[in-house]
Amino acid sequence: MSKLHPTAIIDPRAELDSSVEVGPYSIIGADVQIDAGTRVGSHVNISGPTRIGKNNQIFQFSSLGAAPQDKKFRDEPTRLEIGDNNTIREFCTFNRGTVQDKGVTSIGSDNWIMAYVHIAHDCQVGNHTILANNSSLAGHVDIHDHAILGGFTLIHQFCKVGSHVITAVGSVVFKDIPPYVTAAGYDAKPHGINSEGLKRRGFTPDAIMEIKRAYKTLYRKGLTLDEARQQLGLQQQTVAEIGLLLDFLAISSRGIVR
Repeated sequence: MSKLHPTAIIDPRAELDSSVEVGPYSIIGADVQIDAGTRVGSHVNISGPTRIGKNNQIFQFSSLGAAPQDKKFRDEPTRLEIGDNNTIREFCTFNRGTVQDKGVTSIGSDNWIMAYVHIAHDCQVGNHTILANNSSLAGHVDIHDHAILGGFTLIHQFCKVGSHVITAVGSVVFKDIPPYVTAAGYDAKPHGINSEGLKRRGFTPDAIMEIKRAYKTLYRKGLTLDEARQQLGLQQQTVAEIGLLLDFLAISSRGIVR
């Protein structure tokens, strides 16, 4: 029995592994590549150039790989890339990149992306993230590994969200959020570290204690950012986990949430 529903429209220039499933009334456009084990639900529209990896599950009514919502876009050959083992729920919209930036919108592997999530042009989403319902990323946003965005979180363009961050429901983010931080509010402010998430990911009690100490250095001592980075550099000499925080501060371009 064919895994492609007879009502699905598959462009002859699309490349689908023989194990790919496509549901009723879905449209797969030219220059779309879909690897083994991926399942596409009904009424999904995938435009190219788009590459989708293995064992993804794409639920009904999602739109992937459409042109970016950017007035500068002139139909240049930009693309969308999606890794392996992602769950993409209903009504998600992921747009391709623009030549003004990376030219690619990238979603890694093992992500859990809930209904109505929007990922705009040139965003880079890492691995093992959770984007809850109605989270929206403006253009050029970076979401690092193991980050969790609460429902209706809005991320301003060019912002970066560090690894192991969690945001509360309805957060509006205008600045970069350093790794390990819990953020909430409009506009989002830091509210300690994501202790529970770190426990679940196997961080030791000692490491979590040191990350808490680093948070106090960054936010509670009244230091300038340069002064805090100097102290964190000393702490990193004995606590490897602080390196993730320092590396993030080195690439932050919009300033961090305060």
